Amino acid sequence: MTRKVMDCREAPSESHCTLTIAGEEGEVLDAAVAHAISVHGHSESPELREMLRGMLQDESPDAVTVVARGIAVEPAQPSRH
Repeated sequence: MTRKVMDCREAPSESHCTLTIAGEEGEVLDAAVAHAISVHGHSESPELREMLRGMLQDESPDAVTVVARGIAVEPAQPSRH
């Protein structure tokens, strides 16, 4: 199953939120709805849930985080030198 990603930077926001949520579709959608309500002041509604569902993206392979022993390790970034 492909993991889904919700990135607040993709949505217009006065707060310039940078939160990214990744996981299975249902988990991400539930967390995104809760975040939209608690942080951005939206109201719970079917329309909010559908809007957020439409913003879900498949997680790209180069953004995969390796998790070992409960510690997240980001992939090495290429040197800019």
